[in-house]
Amino acid sequence: MNLLEGKKGIIFGALNDMSIAWKTAETCHRMGADIVLTNAPVAMRMGEIHKLAEQCGNAPVIPADATSVEDLKALFEGAMDHFGGKVDFVLHSIGMSPNVRKGKHYTGLNYNYLEKTLDVSAISLHKTLQTAMELDAISEWGSVVGLSYIAAQRTFPDYGDMADAKSLLESIARSFGYHYGVKNKVRINTISQSPTVTTAGSGVKGFDEFVSYSEAMSPLGNADGQACADYCATLFSDLTRYVTMQNLFHDGGFSHTGVSMEVISKFAKEEGA
Repeated sequence: MNLLEGKKGIIFGALNDMSIAWKTAETCHRMGADIVLTNAPVAMRMGEIHKLAEQCGNAPVIPADATSVEDLKALFEGAMDHFGGKVDFVLHSIGMSPNVRKGKHYTGLNYNYLEKTLDVSAISLHKTLQTAMELDAISEWGSVVGLSYIAAQRTFPDYGDMADAKSLLESIARSFGYHYGVKNKVRINTISQSPTVTTAGSGVKGFDEFVSYSEAMSPLGNADGQACADYCATLFSDLTRYVTMQNLFHDGGFSHTGVSMEVISKFAKEEGA
């Protein structure tokens, strides 16, 4: 299926084959897109991005710290040089919290760590978009997608300051989506994905319980990483050219379910025990 035939895109954040970014890169390549892969140098040393590059037609790998405007400028210039023109789509799949990693409770944050969380996980999207706009790097009707989570709208106690970062990420997508839409018809959206087993996600305390609970609450069950990759591909395609400034829930119905019979029955069993 060549849904993305002729499209050219940049994929941020592929670490290993558990990553949604990894699966999205494979899916976009399979659907006919030409891609450039990027990640922070430290993440590249930890991951297997060059293996992915081989699987995606020897895609170029351009290291870039997404918090560095200088790195982002080099990334877009390198991508445009490789493509021989502008970029059609970008996946922002970046998130990291030193507070979460170090077990800091939300009511006892290290504020230096918080600044890092927000810079890496959210402000990096603004830097990416501002750099792209200044370089006129994204083609008309291009598409940018950032990956989010419902903790931006609801409280999940152990998600920590990543919840604040996701809220900011979604706000940036809406605000920049207006300006980039007016300027060049570039559309910007976020996907609020089901809890998905990835290297980053599994570092959150209580993550397995998140997954089990949302599975029990969602009429369709949790959406897995490959399903998210497929959804990203539709947003990169011309089929969704009038979708912009949206936070799109891709979670099997979890976001609009008050309570499920499965959850009710579990409580009933506990009370009857």
